[in-house]
Amino acid sequence: MDNSNMKTLTTPSRRQLLQACAAGSLATVFSPLSALASAWPDKVIRMVVAFPAGGPTDTAARLIAQKLSDRLGQSVIVENKAGASGSIGTAAFIKSPADGYTISMFGMPALIAPIVYRNSLYDSRKDFTCVSTVYDLPYVIVINPKALPGVDDLQQLIAAAKTQDLNYTSPGTGSIGHLSMEQLKDLGNFKMQHISYKGSAPAMNDLLGGQLPIMYADLIAAMPHIQSGRLKAIALGSPDAKSFLPQVKAIAEQGFVGFRSSSWSGIIVPNGTPADVVSRLDKELKSIIAEKDTRERMEKIGALASYQSPEQMKTRLVDEYNRWNKVATDKNITAQ
Repeated sequence: MDNSNMKTLTTPSRRQLLQACAAGSLATVFSPLSALASAWPDKVIRMVVAFPAGGPTDTAARLIAQKLSDRLGQSVIVENKAGASGSIGTAAFIKSPADGYTISMFGMPALIAPIVYRNSLYDSRKDFTCVSTVYDLPYVIVINPKALPGVDDLQQLIAAAKTQDLNYTSPGTGSIGHLSMEQLKDLGNFKMQHISYKGSAPAMNDLLGGQLPIMYADLIAAMPHIQSGRLKAIALGSPDAKSFLPQVKAIAEQGFVGFRSSSWSGIIVPNGTPADVVSRLDKELKSIIAEKDTRERMEKIGALASYQSPEQMKTRLVDEYNRWNKVATDKNITAQ
């Protein structure tokens, strides 16, 4: 037999065998993650809302969930887990699998909760991953005009506070309204006693009834009474809110340059969620928030649609945490 045209068969070396095995092992390790990212989503996505049904965060979450469902081709269902200013639901959420099938509409109260509650269940700065902001919720300083006749702006209110003992209220101890007014008191060198209520509704009732003259309120709660004339808006927490009340100056326009305070919410996912999933969510949310329909429907609930990237949201979150942590620490503000 002529063997001159037959190819020589060689036995693989030990190194070649090890390299082949290693390559196979790596493929086994990485292919499920790649498959997860490329196939996502292939089942229902759960959106945790750590606040009660019917509130602004819940309403906004349901709007975003529906629009995400339409874009992703999978249902996004909202699940409310309220309690302790959002900390109960958020603490449960961060323990969820990092597979892209559990997301959350994170709100400002849940950011502040670890600062003012004694037994912190999580760290807002590092225990989850930011995807994008969704909306800003404006705040406003309002007064009962019958209790403070002649007060039309912030400087007049400060002048009144320097000549008489005044009380104010907010949506609750450690709320953005409470912390903002405490910071403003230091900046303006005036005194005012905070009266704590559990929620906006009872505080607003006593403000309307004349038991209290002042409230640093969220615009959603205050707007109907501003429009009816029962309350007077004297300062907006941020200039952005002027689209709702163009005749009212922001705090920054009344002697406190750069001052800004508002509540806001955004989408977060558990740490370890695949980067491709985060990127896809970010892309879809950016488009959703830019839609005219989204902006108009947000405005109907008293919110301003607002997109910030994952990196921008993270920076904002840490900056807000540091700012309000200092105020709460300096003033010894704690909640039960």
